[in-house]
Amino acid sequence: MATVAASSYPPPLLDAAIALHDGQLHIAEPLLKQYLKRDPFDARAIRMLAELAGRIGRNRDAENLLRRALELAPAFTAARANLALVLYRQNRAPEALAELDELLATEPDHVGHANLKAAALGRLGGFEEAIGLYERVLAAAPHQPKVWMSYGHMLKTVGRQADGVTAYRRAIALQPTLGEAWWSLANLKTMRFEDADIAAMTAARGSLALAEDDALHLDFALGKALEDRGAVDQAFAHYAAGNATRRAQTGYDASVIAARVDASITLLTPAFFAERAGWGCPAADPIFILGMPRAGSTLIEQILSSHSAVEGTTELPDLPAMVRRVADYPHGLASLTRAQAAELGEEYLRRAAVQRRSGRPFFIDKLPNNWLHVPLIRLILPNARIIDARRDPRACCFSNFKQHFARGQSFSYALDDMGRYYRDYVRLMAHLDAVQPGRVHRVIHEQLVDAPEEGIRGLLDQLGLPFEATCLSFHETERAVRTASSEQVRQPIFRGGDTAWRPFAAHLAPLEAALGEVIACYPEAPAFS
Repeated sequence: MATVAASSYPPPLLDAAIALHDGQLHIAEPLLKQYLKRDPFDARAIRMLAELAGRIGRNRDAENLLRRALELAPAFTAARANLALVLYRQNRAPEALAELDELLATEPDHVGHANLKAAALGRLGGFEEAIGLYERVLAAAPHQPKVWMSYGHMLKTVGRQADGVTAYRRAIALQPTLGEAWWSLANLKTMRFEDADIAAMTAARGSLALAEDDALHLDFALGKALEDRGAVDQAFAHYAAGNATRRAQTGYDASVIAARVDASITLLTPAFFAERAGWGCPAADPIFILGMPRAGSTLIEQILSSHSAVEGTTELPDLPAMVRRVADYPHGLASLTRAQAAELGEEYLRRAAVQRRSGRPFFIDKLPNNWLHVPLIRLILPNARIIDARRDPRACCFSNFKQHFARGQSFSYALDDMGRYYRDYVRLMAHLDAVQPGRVHRVIHEQLVDAPEEGIRGLLDQLGLPFEATCLSFHETERAVRTASSEQVRQPIFRGGDTAWRPFAAHLAPLEAALGEVIACYPEAPAFS
């Protein structure tokens, strides 16, 4: 959030504004709270306290403070702009858009409002309108590298790869050390860097003033560039450096997921589900594609979205929002009532509806991490279809190790963390197969790419959908794809990626140790003790 001009502040508030501007949050907070005790109706001070809350990730607190500031001063546009940003950060894009539309009605030429609206539209699938807004922003402010990069993201999503590359390169021309723009080029997967690109990235990586996030993005991009040239050890060194930096930022604890899986396995017995038969919202609209990232879920989504009855959306944040409504999850599943289960299912459908645009009877939610929430799906949406996209553990995990995710997937930045996560995923899904047989349809990636027609026919049959030839020519289907596989699924099926880990085998001992017998048993699950 941007701080309002301090020149009009009374002295105590001016001190707080200076401390906040300088990042001295430990000084700003007590100053603001003391000031608000004396004058609790100063909307400017409330907005500044909201900015402080937003900086430390307390977005809900920031939202409440900003709504209070707007109650006191409805025309306070800076507070409304901050509220739109806080709502966007909480994945509440429709609410953010409502605030932005009000702002743009008052300040139609404000490029900041237009830029945030474009980003919010992108989250809701309004890609063409978002592209138009980015073009308007760049016409007014053409020297903004991060806006060029965001514009490139949107162009890539709708399949305009060449235009996306041009936008990314424009961002790099303006800021050669912008690591995320370099990584965005690498993340096209089909991109091959020239010698000059590698030299430019290497020079940028060596910059003494390089920000940490730029450095890690450059490491991932250089890893991809060097891997394409067969420089395996150099590539791995860059992948390892980028992952180590990101791992230190996340503070991921693998034992948390293991404990949640343990608790789910203990709770989820055949009797548990039998006692709750018939619960939840009966709608059959959702098709959940879940499992590990980089396991072929985007390919499955593209195939199904080529069917006349199925709409592809994206990795929706809505089921995790339902999880947060269940206290002490997963133990709290035992305390849900029949009415609460139905209410949660209906709320999920209402939230997901903002992504549905085609009127087709079924839609896809492909957030991979939903594997952990299959028990909740079974309680609140018992007629939803569930597809487990599974890929060879070493191929899948190494593909994740090479990937820098925009957000989430904190398990993926260390080889041993990743092995434990994959193992826990297989462990929970094996348990669910035992207590809820036939409720999850598993698609083995290697089998699908080896015999696509057989696999596609089997998949459609499991979903109760008639065969349509368009599903075989899925790569010709024009639709937006937002994941890292966006360019790959616009090509016919190929198998090469499944052996990409082999040249790096000497570096993968921590991964293999963590996976254990999961490797030898694949595609089946081992008998977990």
